[in-house]
Amino acid sequence: MQVSARYAYLATFIGVCGHASSEFFAVLSGISGPEVSVWRYVIGAAGLVVWALLIPSTRNLIAPLKDGGLYFIMLSLIGVSATYLAFHWALDFASVIQVATVVTTIPIFVGLSNLIINKQPFTTVKIITGTLAILGIVVMLTDGYLGELSGDSNSLFGVALAVFCAAFGSAYSVLVKPIITKHGALPTTAVSLAIGGVGLWIAVGIFWNIWVNPTTLFDRPGTEVTAGVNPGIWILVLALWNTTITQILWFGGLAAAPDITRASYLFFLKPVIAAVLAVFILSQPISALEALAIVLVTSCVFVELFWPRIAAVLGKQAA
Repeated sequence: MQVSARYAYLATFIGVCGHASSEFFAVLSGISGPEVSVWRYVIGAAGLVVWALLIPSTRNLIAPLKDGGLYFIMLSLIGVSATYLAFHWALDFASVIQVATVVTTIPIFVGLSNLIINKQPFTTVKIITGTLAILGIVVMLTDGYLGELSGDSNSLFGVALAVFCAAFGSAYSVLVKPIITKHGALPTTAVSLAIGGVGLWIAVGIFWNIWVNPTTLFDRPGTEVTAGVNPGIWILVLALWNTTITQILWFGGLAAAPDITRASYLFFLKPVIAAVLAVFILSQPISALEALAIVLVTSCVFVELFWPRIAAVLGKQAA
C-alpha cells in the first residue's frame, strides 16, 4: 500500500482523527503508561504485519529493514519505542489536558526537524498560522482547566515526557520519509512498529519488571472494568484503531505529501476533533470561548493547507 500524493492530506487527516482519541482510550484501559504502551504497539504492530502480508504488493517486509539496516533499527527504537513510551508514561504524571496540549505542538517540531534535516525553512505564512493555531489551542484547552494545567512537580515530569514525545516523534516522521517513499508506507511502518514494539516489551520488562504476555489480554479482574467494558477491549481499540490504522495513514500521508510541514499542520485539528466528538457523542456543552478557539484553529489550518491556491488568487507567490 502506497499513499498517493493526491490523497496525502486526506490520509493524514484520518490519521489525526485516530490520534485525537488515543489519550482517551489509553486512560480508559486503566493500565499504567509503560505497560499500556507495550500492549498498544505489540498488538498494533502485529495488526500491521498481518495487513501487509495479506496484500501481495506489500509482503516484502524485509526490504525496508535490509535497505535501512542498523540505522532503520535505531530510528525505530527511538522514534517508536522511546517516543510512545514517553507518551503513555506522561499520562501517569500529567493530566490528559496537559499531555494533549503539549503533543499538539507536533507540527512545529516537524517544521523544525524539516528545517534542520532538509534545510527547508519556515515561511512567513507557516509562522503566522502556526502561532495563531497554538494560541487557539491554548485558549480552547485552558478554558476552565487552568487548575489542571498548573499542576505540581509530578506533572512537570509528565509534561517533559510529552515534549520528548512531540520532538522525537516529529524527527522520526521526517527521517523515515525517504524509506517510506522508496518501500511504501505499509511495509515500512509495519516493520518499524514491530521493531518498536519489541523494544518497548524489552525496555518495560527490564526497567519496570512488567513482562507483558499477550495471551492474558482479557485476564483482568472485575475491579478493573472501565465503563462496564473489560480493559482488554479498550486496548484492542487503542492498538488496532489508534495504532494499526492511524499510524499507517499518518506516516504514509506525511511521506506522500509534497510539503511535510504543511501536511503536519493538520495535527493542530487534534483537540478540535476531540471537542467535536465530546459535543456530539458525549453531549458535553461547549463554551463561546472554545467555539471561538475552534474557528481560529480551523481557519489557520485551512489557510496553510490551501495557501498555494489562496496566494494564486491574491496574485502572490505561494510559500
